[in-house]
Amino acid sequence: MSDVYGFSATTLRGEERSLADYRGKVLLIVNTASKCGLTPQYKGLQALYEQYQERGLVILGFPCDQFGHQEPGDETQISEFCEINYGVSFPMFGKIEVNGSKAHPLYQHLKEQAPGLLGSKGIKWNFTKFLVNREGDVVKRYAPTDKPEKLAGDIEALL
Repeated sequence: MSDVYGFSATTLRGEERSLADYRGKVLLIVNTASKCGLTPQYKGLQALYEQYQERGLVILGFPCDQFGHQEPGDETQISEFCEINYGVSFPMFGKIEVNGSKAHPLYQHLKEQAPGLLGSKGIKWNFTKFLVNREGDVVKRYAPTDKPEKLAGDIEALL
């Protein structure tokens, strides 16, 4: 499979959602956590979403508890945290694993298509970001410390 449209995931509300629903959109796919030093990036992600959603950007958040137990809550707690603290309105999915033998198939694909530094496949920390073009191809991987606002130029180029 060469694009992301063949994958599906469960939303925070427990509904199965196909990524084909986002066909023709530019996607920014992010593994998130509520109790991380990088958690304030939710604010920047929401700002990007508000700025570009009319032009076709969709941000997809995937909570993950694999890094320092920084996403301990259940789906309801995660949803409430994101909405109350950061006004998150972009699609959020149920908690997944991004590394190891139980890594979500979408994340296996993302890591294969856009390896990290020196070709490393593993996700290093929360808030690793993947930019996907309108054809569903992974075009770039960003480090956890790359602030969302720094991605605006690359997003603009795809819109």
